[in-house]
Amino acid sequence: MTRRPHGQRPTIEDVARRSGVSRSTVSRVINGEPKVRAEVVEQVRQVIAELGYVPNQAARQLVTHRTNAVAVVADQPDNRLFLDPYFDCLLRGIRRELACHGAQAVLLFIDEPDDHARVADYLGGGHVDGAILFSLHPGGRLHDMIARLGLPAVFGGRPLLRDGDTVRGHAYVDGDNRGGARQAVHHLVSLGREHIATITGPYDQEQSAAERLAGYRDVLPDAPPALVERADYTRQGAVAAMTALLDRRPGLDAVFAASDLMASGALEVLHARGRRVPEDVAVVGFDDLAEIAEATDPPLTTVHQDVGEMGRLMARLLFEGPAEPSSVVVPTRLVLRDSA
Repeated sequence: MTRRPHGQRPTIEDVARRSGVSRSTVSRVINGEPKVRAEVVEQVRQVIAELGYVPNQAARQLVTHRTNAVAVVADQPDNRLFLDPYFDCLLRGIRRELACHGAQAVLLFIDEPDDHARVADYLGGGHVDGAILFSLHPGGRLHDMIARLGLPAVFGGRPLLRDGDTVRGHAYVDGDNRGGARQAVHHLVSLGREHIATITGPYDQEQSAAERLAGYRDVLPDAPPALVERADYTRQGAVAAMTALLDRRPGLDAVFAASDLMASGALEVLHARGRRVPEDVAVVGFDDLAEIAEATDPPLTTVHQDVGEMGRLMARLLFEGPAEPSSVVVPTRLVLRDSA
């Protein structure tokens, strides 16, 4: 048995000698490279376990140029991000998948215009192996930044130009926003509701708001503008939006809110105005976040998308995606509870 002086850790040379193979073969096994026979891989791994060998991460990074860190970039102020259960669920999924690859997340936020230069300097400084970016504004500078840096990247949501066209050459993961919205509004129509309003998200952020509004209009192409109110994916924004809708159209009998958080704000206003849900006004949300949908009064009918899995898919595409950028659209389904 190979022994080291007391206090010294086993080296890769010790593993090679004990295994009867070259140092380079041990290195290939450690790095998971192909073209090593299965029996050799098993033999080397057994010796590594017996000796308690731990690869020197600093040395591995010099050879592989890997930092085992991934930047998670959000074009949002951090105070809003951590108050939204959607982003919390998404980040949990990203972190779980990164852990499977031995990597950690480095959170970067863009709140002020000057933050773009700071983030670009960090991403271009060799601190991370890739980036996951979400909550981006159409035509924002991050798309060009990633292309210029040549950094592997996956986008959360379809990255758009300002004219609504998709940015080419980027992998992304998104939910079926338009299809999910159609399911929600079809359901409200099937209940016999005739004055169906929507609280939509901000048009200058991501594609999700535009797609969910498009799904609403697919079903109700003649809905008057007075039944459409914009908010900012926050509860407070939805309170203001629902108040405005009721002031304009007091006879509305249904609301499709583009997120569960906004649906909870709409319910707050409806209760305060003495409207019974669902008897007077039916309410449907989007996301199916359990901490919201199951806690509202009444429990919320909503469009389910697997937010945690979307986060995992983003990280998985970054590590295991094909050579050519690809996209994944996660299906949605309507979950019926008591609000509609």
